[in-house]
Amino acid sequence: MLFIEQGIENMGYAFSKLEVESELIDGSSDPWLDRSSNSLDDDIFQLTKLQSGPNENLSRVFPGKREIPVSTVKMLAGREGNFSGRGRFSSGDCCHVLSKYLPVKSPWVVDQMSSRAYVSQFSADGSLFVAAFQGSQIRIYDVDEGWKVKKNIQARNLRWTVTDTSLSPDQRYLVYASMSPLIHIVNVGSGTKESLANITEIHDGLDLSSPDDGGYSFGIFSLKFSTDGQEVVAGSSKGDIYVYDLEAKRLSLRIAAHMSDVNTVCFADESGHLIYSGSDDNFCKVWDRRCFTANSKPAGVLMGHLEGITFIDSREDGRYLISNGKDQAIKLWDIRKMSSNAACYQGYRNYEWDYRWMDYPPHARELKHPYDQSVATYKGHSVLRTLIRCYFSPEYSTGQKYIYTGSHDSCIYIYDLVSGAQVAKLRYHRSTVRDCSWHPIYPMLVSSSWDGEVVKWEFPGNKDATAPANNERLRWRDIYSM
Repeated sequence: MLFIEQGIENMGYAFSKLEVESELIDGSSDPWLDRSSNSLDDDIFQLTKLQSGPNENLSRVFPGKREIPVSTVKMLAGREGNFSGRGRFSSGDCCHVLSKYLPVKSPWVVDQMSSRAYVSQFSADGSLFVAAFQGSQIRIYDVDEGWKVKKNIQARNLRWTVTDTSLSPDQRYLVYASMSPLIHIVNVGSGTKESLANITEIHDGLDLSSPDDGGYSFGIFSLKFSTDGQEVVAGSSKGDIYVYDLEAKRLSLRIAAHMSDVNTVCFADESGHLIYSGSDDNFCKVWDRRCFTANSKPAGVLMGHLEGITFIDSREDGRYLISNGKDQAIKLWDIRKMSSNAACYQGYRNYEWDYRWMDYPPHARELKHPYDQSVATYKGHSVLRTLIRCYFSPEYSTGQKYIYTGSHDSCIYIYDLVSGAQVAKLRYHRSTVRDCSWHPIYPMLVSSSWDGEVVKWEFPGNKDATAPANNERLRWRDIYSM
């Protein structure tokens, strides 16, 4: 018990006597209480329950009746009584506790620039944070050292803005892209803090163009490192997908993937075999490199969005993904439901609209795709003016129980994956929030906005708290095994 309490204190959680006695730390409702009212696909429901739900022995009140959420005090008592039969909390038990502490308070400005912020991402372990701005600047912050700037990068050959960045899994290299066929790679681990392209440090250019492009200059909207750090996948305004082999220093795969801009692309899981892509042609597509042929046929197509896709995030299980769309909706997909062919349905569109400067037509919000293959749809946020991003919440602390997104209305939205309910709406920014990132362990979320600000949100507590140092983070990770 002592170790749990110490760990909670290290994470900045303060349980007052009133909170413990009245159980104010727990919510009052949960989508699992009424399964009959939920139409979510049963497989993803059960997976989420397994990852973020308490042990059944802890939640059972009497036969046929369950109590959810389960009081943290009751869970501690249950652990002492070995209700689970394991003598410790399971990962699902841990997530059930930690997922209640949403990073929704104490907005604190990490940085403010004179140009729009486009990208904000934590490293896989949460020790570094990357922010990219329209004014050629990319900053890497050391989270464990009080958000000090570790690397200040001035981008090379920038066109319009830094459209995307990706940090290698070993955190040694950063790749960045703009509206150019060249992506650039920077050595994050070098001793040079001020990284001015080809002045204080070389930014190697990786050329994705080919002679048959006919001189056409395209841009890169999205890029991601593979899990092993050996490859980078990218999507372009030309409708193509590229895979660049960093070890061989050459383009290893090029796919004529979509009929319009490829706004988003990522690897489905750590194997690197599957690639997900999303385009302004309204389709999400799945590409299997193990059976890829020269005819550029995808393994499958996912239909349901009525407008272009701005971003895709994989659950990293090779099965589920979410996509943000210009039809003002996030969709959850199961690739086992994908089609072999794409049917472009335009019968609904009886209006002229451009998301770059127009509001979405009110009557269009109620339209539905007649061949929608998605598992669930989440609405409330606004996807306008830019390629706004969405994500699953962290597996370690929440069991991927939530999805979250930026929004044109200057807010960040958090939805419950199972019920679809909006559980939080964060207000602070004065302009579009294009990107946001949830710390993989700590209850902290950082948002980047077109107002030039990068802002940190945390669980209610010490407003000036920073993420715990590496040794503290490891202790917290080990607490539940004691």
